[in-house]
Order: sequence, then structure tokens, then C-alpha cells
Amino acid sequence: MGFNKRSTAEQVTEGVDLAGKVALVTGCNSGIGAETVRVLAKRGAHVIGTARSLAKATEACAELSDPVADTDTKSITPLACELTDHDSIRSAAAEINGQFEKLDIVVCNAGIMALPKFESVAGLEKQFMTNHIGHFLLVNLLMDKITASPAARIVNVSSAAHLQAPSVGIDFENLESDKGYSAFRTYGRSKLANVLFTNQLARQFEGTPHTANSLHPGIIATNLGRHMNPLIGLAFGLFGFWAMKTIAQGAATSCYLAANPDVEGVSGKYFADSQVAKALPISNDESLAIRLWNESEIIIATIAAGSKT
Repeated sequence: MGFNKRSTAEQVTEGVDLAGKVALVTGCNSGIGAETVRVLAKRGAHVIGTARSLAKATEACAELSDPVADTDTKSITPLACELTDHDSIRSAAAEINGQFEKLDIVVCNAGIMALPKFESVAGLEKQFMTNHIGHFLLVNLLMDKITASPAARIVNVSSAAHLQAPSVGIDFENLESDKGYSAFRTYGRSKLANVLFTNQLARQFEGTPHTANSLHPGIIATNLGRHMNPLIGLAFGLFGFWAMKTIAQGAATSCYLAANPDVEGVSGKYFADSQVAKALPISNDESLAIRLWNESEIIIATIAAGSKT
């Protein structure tokens, strides 16, 4: 069946049975993350929903119970995972590794957007550290459970904003923004990093049943833009209104890639509106993806070494 920008998360997963599958969704407490958790649980998966604190995750997961679909909070496990805090990420991964035998679905959904002023995590720009490095660390810490699945699916929520990344793709020499900061360019860089990471995962999965895909969810009225300059946010809302999606529509492509049988075995693709879409050509640059992977490992190791001193 063909889907489009108005298709909802429930529509793209209609008839799908996820019983026996375990899914992880970061950013479960609002927006498309909450809807993704709800729909995957409704289709029978046991869903681990993370938020920045256990209190937020617990509250969100309790609200996502769906008695009509005969699912309750027992089918959703709340977990704290603050993506700027590597100790929190490691703790979350340890808890998942200890509780579950496998991970069939991982939806890297949480993120921040267009911080009006430069903010840092361990000296590096916060959007890159949250949107890319945090998920990079989490996925790699969980890789044994992911590959224990008969056919795992990793879904990375990127954005069409990756088209606004610097011309070189990832300007590694400016991760501290000492050569200038632009809210949308640095957001675009973090979203391009999501696509590059996804494509490199897909290369590593070649010859296996596991897949990795990235996506643009669409323009949705969620709290992702809560850090935006109010004037930019107003203009964005006015001019983007014609293309605006509901939250149910915004979560559709995530749920499609996580659960729909039509994309079984499809890997290393970028999607929008539950269809394959065109990504920035540089996102397919394997050498850039490998460098990003290596630099990400160095950043993580440096932070780990610093926490021990």
C-alpha cells in the first residue's frame, strides 16, 4: 500500500503484529516520540521509552497506556536516558542489557533543535553532542542485544534540515564553534551526522538481516522547537503552516520503518512520508561516515577519561 504525508502512524502499521518484539524509543515524553511508543505498544511490542529523567519517562509511559487496544503500562518500560550525560547513557544501556535478551527495534528519536545561542557539552556544540554523539554511544552500547534479534531495525530520526549542514558536511574543526555559530547550520550538521551514522551502520549490517534507515518526519508542531528564537519560530510556523503535520502523521515514517513488512531488508535509505527520499549527496560519502565514526569514538573516549580523573 502506498502511503503519503497525511498517513498516520496507526495507518502505516495497520495489521502489523509486533508480539514478542522489544522496541526502544528515545524521547518518549512528548511529540512523535510519545506517539511512536504508543503505536508500537498497540501493535504488541514491549516498548522501552526513555526521557531525560525517570520521573518524566514514568509519567509519559503511564499516560500512553491504551486500554482499547488491551495494552497497559506493563507493555511499556520507562527509563532515564539523558543524552548529554554519558553516565546516564551507560546506566540506561546497562539496565537494558541486563533486563532484555534482544532489541528488535531501536528508534533514535530524541533531539534538540536550533539553540539560539551556543551551548556546550564537554566543550563541544550541544546539538551535535545530543542528537548524534548521545545516540551513537547508546546504539553501540546496545549492539549485542540488537544483533541478538533475528532481524533488528535501527531507525534514526534525522531531518530535511540536514540539507543546511556546512558545505563540507561535518566541519570537525569547528565542533567547539570557535569559528562561528549558526543555530540552523549546527542543527543541520547534527542531522547530517544522523544520516551518515545510519548509512555506516547499514554498511556494517551488510550480509545480515539487520537494517538501519534514517528519515525526515516532516514539519510538526511539537516542543522540539522550544529553544528557537521566538521570531524565527513564528516565521517558521507561518511559512511552514501549509506543510505542517499532526503528531500522528509526524510519527508515521518512524513507525513505518520500525514495523511495516514492506521495508523488511531495506537498509541504508533516507525516507520521508513513508517513501524513499533524496538525501544530501554527501550523506553517502563513506570516507566521511568512517571519519565521523572514528571521531565520535575519540570524543566518547575523551569524555570517559575525563570522568575518571
